[in-house]
Amino acid sequence: MQGELEAAVADGLAKSPGGHKAHAPPPGTPCANCGAPLAGLYCHDCGQSSDNHKRSLPHLVWEIIEDLFHLDGRLLRTVPDLFLRPGRLARDYMEGRVARHVPPFRAFLVTLLLYMFAAEHAIHQAQAQTEKQEAAHAARLLTPEGRAAEAASVRKEAVQDRDEALKEAAADRKEALAEKDGDPAEAQKVFDKTVAAAQAAYAQSIGRAAKLDSGQIEAAGSQITLSDAKIDAAFKVGDRTSKAGWLKSGIKKAISNPEYFLTVMFGWGHRLAVLLLPIVGLTLAAVYRNKPQYYIHDHMLVAMDLLSFAFLINALGLVLPEPYMGWWLGFAALWTPVNLFQTLRGGYGSGLVGAALKTLMVWLVTVLSFGVLLLILVLVTLSQL
Repeated sequence: MQGELEAAVADGLAKSPGGHKAHAPPPGTPCANCGAPLAGLYCHDCGQSSDNHKRSLPHLVWEIIEDLFHLDGRLLRTVPDLFLRPGRLARDYMEGRVARHVPPFRAFLVTLLLYMFAAEHAIHQAQAQTEKQEAAHAARLLTPEGRAAEAASVRKEAVQDRDEALKEAAADRKEALAEKDGDPAEAQKVFDKTVAAAQAAYAQSIGRAAKLDSGQIEAAGSQITLSDAKIDAAFKVGDRTSKAGWLKSGIKKAISNPEYFLTVMFGWGHRLAVLLLPIVGLTLAAVYRNKPQYYIHDHMLVAMDLLSFAFLINALGLVLPEPYMGWWLGFAALWTPVNLFQTLRGGYGSGLVGAALKTLMVWLVTVLSFGVLLLILVLVTLSQL
């Protein structure tokens, strides 16, 4: 009976998922990897399979998918623990019980990849929605009623932009004059330039509105989202504007071509996500510095666990329809610190108060670091536009 079971197991191991059956070579055949004499399908010295690995194209595709996601029972055990029992999962990783779960680094890479695909899908959906709105806007401009409504909207927005820019300019001049070492001439110079820019932008908008009324539709469109006067006012328009000219130029290009801005940001996004791993791992090492039984390796395993959950839960939200996406991402923002608390409580064995305080510290450091990285990413993206 035992021999029959061994034969059945060996036959099952020899069969791969795509229906290909591997046969053991004759005993004594040298291993192609290390040269040791074989006595079965796998080399007893290096562990390499003696199969020739010749596959059909469908089988090869399946093996690539299986190797990447490791589609076996471990996945079914790891994903529920990632969401519902993160403390137990972290404890298993730190104590070396990895065989029952997907390896943590593999889970980190796969969830990061899924998050990147989901983010790209969301960007494409947003671009498609924008193109649809632009097409509907262009169709409205082909009718007299649509042009009249658009002209009225342009005039209204032009007045609001001008008044806001003038109000900000006046407030800036008042603040500059109130300073002890302020230069009244420089303050007036900045004010005059801001007023001139606001009036020029207002005149340009009124001209576009007049073209709409007369049926002359500009190819570049007539809807103004943010006037040059408001951007100039934000940079004070004086000599300081020239020092940040690249930023001002980048903002204008991002506003005029948001799709390209998002594409460039996405191209750098994976680097931002990877940098979160050492940030979270080192933060965990800092808050648990009084527990020498845990090493950097343990903290990095827990960081991979936490980030895998964050990537996966946000990826699920990014593929949902637009009406539900915001609700899910808001729910994910609330669930993530709860998951962190459960991880620290179960993984490190912290008490309720200790786990809560450490969760707060790790969460604040991670959010602040993410904000700084995001700001750097935005500035880098604007510099490339």
